[in-house]
Amino acid sequence: MPSKVKILDTTLRDGAQGEGIIYSLDDKVRITEKLDEIGIHYIEAGWPGSNPKDAMFFEKMAKRRFKNSRIVAFGSTRRAQIKAAKDKNLNDILKSKVAIATIFGKSWLFHVKEVLRTTPEENLDMIFDSLQFLIKNGLDVFYDAEHFFDGYKDNPEYALKTLISAENAGAKYLVLCDTNGGTLPGEINKIIAEIKPKLKVELGIHCHNDSGLAVANTLLAVESGAAMVQGTINGYGERCGNTDLIPAIADLKLKMGIDCISDSNLQKLNEVSHFVSEISNMRHMTNQPYTGDSAFAHKAGVHINAVMKNPQSYEHVNPELVGNSRRTLVSELGGKSGIILLAKEFKLDLTKDDPQTKKLHDLLQSLEMKGYHFEAAEASFELLLKKHLGKVKEFFKLENLRVVVNKDTEKKASTEAIIKLRVKGKIEHTAAEGDGPVNALDNALRKALLQYYPVLSHMHLTDFKVRVLGEKEGTAAQVRVMIQSQDETGSWNTMGVSENIIEASWQALSDSVEYKLLKDKIS
Repeated sequence: MPSKVKILDTTLRDGAQGEGIIYSLDDKVRITEKLDEIGIHYIEAGWPGSNPKDAMFFEKMAKRRFKNSRIVAFGSTRRAQIKAAKDKNLNDILKSKVAIATIFGKSWLFHVKEVLRTTPEENLDMIFDSLQFLIKNGLDVFYDAEHFFDGYKDNPEYALKTLISAENAGAKYLVLCDTNGGTLPGEINKIIAEIKPKLKVELGIHCHNDSGLAVANTLLAVESGAAMVQGTINGYGERCGNTDLIPAIADLKLKMGIDCISDSNLQKLNEVSHFVSEISNMRHMTNQPYTGDSAFAHKAGVHINAVMKNPQSYEHVNPELVGNSRRTLVSELGGKSGIILLAKEFKLDLTKDDPQTKKLHDLLQSLEMKGYHFEAAEASFELLLKKHLGKVKEFFKLENLRVVVNKDTEKKASTEAIIKLRVKGKIEHTAAEGDGPVNALDNALRKALLQYYPVLSHMHLTDFKVRVLGEKEGTAAQVRVMIQSQDETGSWNTMGVSENIIEASWQALSDSVEYKLLKDKIS
């Protein structure tokens, strides 16, 4: 097992192939800067000649020097029956002025015959010629052996020949790819153990997550000797995604003792995980290992009591090591202990004997009986707690609101929200349209508040859910509205409960905005 492992991030290339992800040029630059900040060794940024955006990115990056990272261009081996020097893809890589390229080639005879429609011998020549052409022109080349494990299981001798061809051409790393994501951990171990003694060049690993095993297979490959790990932030990528570098890096560093990034940069994992989800316009998964909001969350009273005595009782690592924090979920299951522990997290002093603790506990149980669910809306609970203890200023006060929905048989329904607020002693009366009542309320609220609180431009709603409470009442039943909001540093959840869906939505929406102002310490 190597003592050091190099990390190659392919969020901007493989991650961008994930459904629903589209990066602008500015997005790619910002993610590159963030990856450099946390000490990622290599950033695989795309195909230089595949589209104008990538061409512009590489042109821009040619003028930049980064503190930790090196930019890598991606491409394929030359086409069959032509010289490498005549291949447009390879020449575009040279024009990009990068010093490092990743070139992928075929390892599986099935692909050689059915996809490339060429001979096994020609494929070996394509690998050798392509790598040697770039290397003779001064580049370091990483060779991605596409579908290597499937190819090896089909024909071990030929798959190994493709690696030897890349090795003979001068590849710096031979990266074994589980492109279809179907290889099991035992197979990873067995195959690497068989091929490693036959090769001189360092191995790398590139896994996809179609069987839910990408991180496990990556760690096993490192145990077997792989010295480069490829993956994406949050596991973004085509189909089921790639190796998630967030848990992979944390596991390498904290569980296996392997040097891959510094201790100080490890503490930035939570920040970069949320940052990339925000830029990617993807909801950050609450159950994301290490960096999810629920990764170090405790709900049951037994768990909370144990964690208060010693966090190791229910936590596999200290959350601060990866920049995350411990959370106590508020519910009737947590009792007073949960309230006390959460108050401490909010820098408030409460004890079991404090009368305020008893009042808060009774209030919590009363609200949960009405349908509130603070376990899933900590931001609303923090506001409730601090308001109850007089620790929150009044950012704005609702005087009046009205929502109007217009619909006729010919046109799409339109919604307008009119709100009247008191803000810093002044009355703001605004109206705004939206795709629905909540969107219209959100637009009207922002319109009224942005001049007073510009930071609100950095947050947006990412999820909206409505649940009917008490089915027997039908359309007259109470509803619970849950809103998730997000900015560049994290996400938070708020709620409202009412028999009127507009009222419940306003409660959740106003809590969301107030929490943003509270967490940013806006005066």
